[in-house]
Formats: sequence, C-alpha cells, structure tokens
Amino acid sequence: MAENQANSQAGNQDQSNSPSFSLQRTYVKDLSLEMPNAPEILLEQETPKVEVSLNVGAKRLADTVFEATVTTTVTTRINDKVLYLVEATQAGIFEAANIPDEQLDPLIGIVCPTMLYPYLRANVADAITRTSLPALHLAEVNFQALYEQRRAEAAQQQGEQGQQEDSDLILPPGVNR
Repeated sequence: MAENQANSQAGNQDQSNSPSFSLQRTYVKDLSLEMPNAPEILLEQETPKVEVSLNVGAKRLADTVFEATVTTTVTTRINDKVLYLVEATQAGIFEAANIPDEQLDPLIGIVCPTMLYPYLRANVADAITRTSLPALHLAEVNFQALYEQRRAEAAQQQGEQGQQEDSDLILPPGVNR
C-alpha cells in the first residue's frame, strides 16, 4: 500500500514537471476597415492592386503564460486611390510550462502564429465581405520560414553593429585586430 502511494506521488511529480503547451484563448485584439474614397471609387472598373504586410509578436504575461499576436495590414488600391485598408491583429493567450528555453522561442514564434493565423484570415475576409466587395482570402504563410528569416536578419544586424563597434576602437600602436 505504501509502495503504491509512493509510486502515485512520483507519477504526479513527473506529470507536474513534464512539458505542456496549450491555447487558453483567442481573440481579436484590433480590427479596423477604412474605405476613404467611397462611394466614388466603387464606380471604377479597373482591377485593384493588393498589398499585404504581416507581422508577429509576443509578450510574457506571467511565468508560463504568453500572449502571441499576428498582425496584418491589407491595402487595396485602384490607380493611386485606396479602395480599402484593413488592419487586424489576432491574439491568443498560450500556456507553456516546463518547456526548455531553446524550444520556447520557436514555439512562441512559429507554433503560436500558425494556430492564430486561420482566425485572422477569417476575420479579414469577413470584414471585407461586409463592405459588399468580393472577399479577399489571405494566402497561407510558412511561419517557420518567416521565423528563420527574421532570426537571420537579427543576427546580421548584430554582426553589422559588432563590426561598427570594432571600427570605433582605437588600438595602441603595434596591436593588430
């Protein structure tokens, strides 16, 4: 009997130290739609040009709780006039406990945005559809490639800053770099 209790307690300790990750809540943090040139621009017959920008972000809310965000700006123009401008931020609250530090950054930078993006796509399409214009469906995004690209850019910037700092050093005569 005492052995069973000891095994049970050891099992509970193992479970409490095991890695866990979950989505607690998802919500629209910001959503705006502007049609600054309506109604005149609605009479135009030309095909609009669409520009899409995407950004991800995250912040720690508590020891094991994080908010991750995916933000997009969609600007649609006919000639040089804006047909519509949509800015949307989809957010989620995630719990990540007992995750090693080297795995936490990719988890927050890749997995969280991948989970949030379908909600963002649906909200943007819905907002545009409510204008009586045809829906715009955002393309799929490879958040792993985006994450790796941003890490490479950050490393490059740090390298450039390091070179700039080195160039400002004044070395004594006879000392080589």
